[in-house]
Amino acid sequence: MIIDFHTHIWPDSLAPKAIKVLSDNAKGKYFPSTDGTAASLFKTMNEWGIDKSIVLPVQTKESQTKTVNEYAKALNDSPLYEKRIISFGGIWPYTENYKKDIDFILSLNLKGIKFHPEYQGFTIDDERFFPLYEYALSKGLILIFHAGADIAFEGPLHSSPRQFRRIAEAMGGGVIVAAHLGGHLQTEEALQDLAGSSVYVDTSMGFDFYGKENFLKMVKLHGADKILFASDSPWSNAKAEIDTIKSLPITDEEKQLILGKNAQRLLGLE
Repeated sequence: MIIDFHTHIWPDSLAPKAIKVLSDNAKGKYFPSTDGTAASLFKTMNEWGIDKSIVLPVQTKESQTKTVNEYAKALNDSPLYEKRIISFGGIWPYTENYKKDIDFILSLNLKGIKFHPEYQGFTIDDERFFPLYEYALSKGLILIFHAGADIAFEGPLHSSPRQFRRIAEAMGGGVIVAAHLGGHLQTEEALQDLAGSSVYVDTSMGFDFYGKENFLKMVKLHGADKILFASDSPWSNAKAEIDTIKSLPITDEEKQLILGKNAQRLLGLE
């Protein structure tokens, strides 16, 4: 089984605008491989042999809590996508009602929460957010974060590999995922500060940014059992990333763990 642990889509009515704005923000550095709709993601999944995709909504206002999470639930229940698209939920990190909002996410049977410290404007290891993390993790939710640089923002950055390690050590358990191999454009720091920690990393944004050599270092130092295949669709070509992983000089078992087995275990799909 191949599971793409990091994709983005929008409701059909919003997708064209979202793709245009985000493509403009990318400044020609990367281009969409889908039109941003669920149907387009599903089409590429079928073409490229991807069994399941995890959709990660980015909630940018507190008022979006209901609509973002109800849309996620509708995606998960839609017969159009054969239970192969699994959307996580969203939360506004500054909410004063984090328990209520997390309980709402749980009531919809969503398996995780996506955070984006740049678009949401918060520093990940600010201790005022620790109770939110603790409560979500205690309920078995997966927490996945954008990690490192984002081309739409000049900085200062709100996350780093060292900060993710600090959070994981403070939480003392639960599944925390740092996207972009632990930090976009921070690969050396990720190898130094995250390797050997309990933090999972995903492969989103891909080999064009961190390269094969650094990826192999991460497999060796951190372990294939804590690496999740991810494309960041529509912002990279999942097929090219899968083909690259399959071509690497690592064992078949390590490839299977990265491409799907780890995600199966975390999502309870075994």
